[in-house]
Amino acid sequence: MVFSDVIGMAGNRLQYLTDNDWVLLQARASRRAFKLGDEIIHQGEVGNSIYIIRRGEASVELAASGSRSILASLGPDDICGEISFLEQSRATAAVIASEEEVEADEVTAPELRALLLAFPGLASRFYLSLAVVLAQRLRVTSKELAREMSVRDHQERKASLLG
Repeated sequence: MVFSDVIGMAGNRLQYLTDNDWVLLQARASRRAFKLGDEIIHQGEVGNSIYIIRRGEASVELAASGSRSILASLGPDDICGEISFLEQSRATAAVIASEEEVEADEVTAPELRALLLAFPGLASRFYLSLAVVLAQRLRVTSKELAREMSVRDHQERKASLLG
């Protein structure tokens, strides 16, 4: 089982935003188009925007030691770039367009912060939504880690019986 099979395409949506919140966000957003293989977010670069996938799919990928691991799949209404936004830091993973055409709304961090300051209700719903997204990801990661530890323990017990 691949980690992305566990995460699937759930848990990345800003579920507590109202229709009016979405209107405010979209007023500050720029629609961006990406082709298959384009990097929406570059791992290691300072993230200055969040993206909301509008059409198509993208994969969250982690590069290490010359290989890439797919961590999750994103689809319409999923958000990415939120960790860099929250921490004002570098992107911990890349987000790559995984279909021929992917469209995403980009909201720059300064625009988003100004919007959240101007509309405290939006801010509370936005941050609550992000907290739920991150909690769901942590839950999935914890389950995957527990599964991998169980497999490792089973392999070690088997090896000790054979050895």
